Amino acid sequence: MSFLVLYCRSGFEKDCLAEITDKAMLGGVSGYGKLEDGGGVVRFYPYGEGAAEKLTKDLSFSNLIFARQWFVATEELTDLSEQDRLGPIIEVFETLARMDVLVLEHADTNDGKQLSKFCRKFSNPARQNLRKKGLLASKKEECHDGGVRGHLFFVTGTHVIVGQSTIQNSSQWEMGVPRLKFPAAAPSRSTLKLEEAWLQLMTAEERMSFLKFGHTAVDLGAAPGGWTWQLVNKGMKVWSIDNGPMNEELMATGQVTHLRDDAFTYRPKRPVDWMVCDVVDKPAKVADRMLRWLLEGWCRYTVFNLKLPMKQRWAEVHRIFERMDEALTEKGIQYELRAKHLYHDREEITVFIRTR
Repeated sequence: MSFLVLYCRSGFEKDCLAEITDKAMLGGVSGYGKLEDGGGVVRFYPYGEGAAEKLTKDLSFSNLIFARQWFVATEELTDLSEQDRLGPIIEVFETLARMDVLVLEHADTNDGKQLSKFCRKFSNPARQNLRKKGLLASKKEECHDGGVRGHLFFVTGTHVIVGQSTIQNSSQWEMGVPRLKFPAAAPSRSTLKLEEAWLQLMTAEERMSFLKFGHTAVDLGAAPGGWTWQLVNKGMKVWSIDNGPMNEELMATGQVTHLRDDAFTYRPKRPVDWMVCDVVDKPAKVADRMLRWLLEGWCRYTVFNLKLPMKQRWAEVHRIFERMDEALTEKGIQYELRAKHLYHDREEITVFIRTR
């Protein structure tokens, strides 16, 4: 029977499992999970023939917060011969749909990273042999926007989980991790978090429409300016709110107004397009302030972080989002909310909300 494999950040396996269990139940699918604390991967076994496939068709991957990637696993090969790893793998793929691309992956843990060199070395012979068998599209035929992605998730060099995902309903990046380069001019590494948020939580068309030259923005808790730098880089005029000092080169752009004020009490003189917030505080307190901005119509788009408790993270997120939904709905505000535990997040998740 097929099952779901979901990748997540090490230490967040229980949260990933709790979320997929709840969201599967909403779609009428029940099941049980298996995980190893700190293992960075979750197995979810839904009850019923074809239930895993149904779940990945009915549930949008973009609605999952803690999962970096997922795929439907058809077979778990636990004792591959080092002399012939490919034979049993090919036999499994012969029973599945023809693939457009193939990825070889491992857990994002210290143990898992020991397999990265092996995966790179094994990838060429795997792809070549699958193409010879007609099971994988040629390089010229490769399609990264639609179709089927094959997955080989290696637990060890002789233990692999074989399966497939739909490219349009999964992460576009291998292991679900976008590889971003730190801009040398940025004041802090936190800049990568906002860049990843825009990539993970918005479509290419939305980025073109929502991140326009000339837009106005407020950055709450801005110093030294990692997130402000991203907004300036998009051609926006920014009010950076923080009692701490801002990066001098950033201030020299002429696009930034630094106001020494408190992120939780500052009110803009007029509405802006964007409000972003990377303040570390209790999640309910941050969420309430973000909600105030939306209810008052002080911004149209927002990206903010919610630092989560050590336990019951999914339950806390669910409670906060329910409270926000009740308040926005009561005031008749239409909105769209997306959230993700980003690669560049640690104990927090990142949330994007747009109002209409």
